[in-house]
Amino acid sequence: MRNLFLTTTFLFAGAVAAMADDIIKVETAKSVPEALDALEAAVGNAGATVFARIDHAAGAEKVGTPIPPNQVLIFGNPALGTPAMQIDPRAGLFLPLKVQAYEDANGQVWLAYEDPKETMDELDEVENSPVIEKMRGALKKLTSAAAQ
Repeated sequence: MRNLFLTTTFLFAGAVAAMADDIIKVETAKSVPEALDALEAAVGNAGATVFARIDHAAGAEKVGTPIPPNQVLIFGNPALGTPAMQIDPRAGLFLPLKVQAYEDANGQVWLAYEDPKETMDELDEVENSPVIEKMRGALKKLTSAAAQ
């Protein structure tokens, strides 16, 4: 029984560590709204389209369960997304891209996003295509600009 518990614990810990590697975090001194405003401007300046901005904290407040500031920006650029979906239409399950701005328990604000290479890892031909590196580069550039 003890061995089963230890094995399960190690497997779970490994899965959590692997999931953490899929999320890239960029620290910022801005507030959540300021960081997402800056991201939205950077996305627009890059020629991409903002589809939605979701305020999770406002939603939580409506149901009487407050959480620290937490917003998500959903955006995309057909120049990047279309080639991925031409390779494998299921790439559309992971598009458009999303970036979250949130305040942690210590008051630190982060911009976070999933690494597209990891997100689309089951789509072998997409995962290994140059379009993924373009998405990774765009996300890095946009979040770095927004964090400044």
